[in-house]
Amino acid sequence: MTQTSPHKQWHSRGYLPHCDQPGRLQNITFRLYDALPNELVAAWKKELGWQIGMRINDPRAIELRHRIARYEDAGHGQCWLTRTDIAHLVEAALLHFDSVRYRLLAWCVMPNHVHVLVTTITGYPLDKIVHSWKSFTAKQANRCLGRSGSFWMPDYFDRYIRDKGHLVAAVAYIENNPVKARPGAKC
Repeated sequence: MTQTSPHKQWHSRGYLPHCDQPGRLQNITFRLYDALPNELVAAWKKELGWQIGMRINDPRAIELRHRIARYEDAGHGQCWLTRTDIAHLVEAALLHFDSVRYRLLAWCVMPNHVHVLVTTITGYPLDKIVHSWKSFTAKQANRCLGRSGSFWMPDYFDRYIRDKGHLVAAVAYIENNPVKARPGAKC
């Protein structure tokens, strides 16, 4: 009897290919629900001529990623992660299953988004890990804020680390993000 892996390997969530393999380093970004309006991203894609299936090194794809990073680093939205209690809650959630379900290499809690560099462990698929972080922290943060409703955007950005140079760049980006963005980040 063969057992199927809970890891999806190469798959699509409808717009970009993703890779979920145990042991694969992944750079993850997830955002507060109001950090980056979908309409703005759609307008940028149209302006740039961005297309589904475009190569990641296409200048239009690179420009789109740069615009998104600049926008989120400008601190749009409620920026609830500037609150120490909420930032600590997110950090604690990231650390909770470190070395059990995944291995954290770097992370940064910004005012309206979170960056994580993680390697998954067999049996714990990436989408389930990110879902657990977001679900737990959304419930707890909403309780702290005395509110209900969406806390995080429904999806997340993931990119697997391709080589040592990419790893060095990803770690440097995560570690330096609070320095180049507005104050209020916790890393």
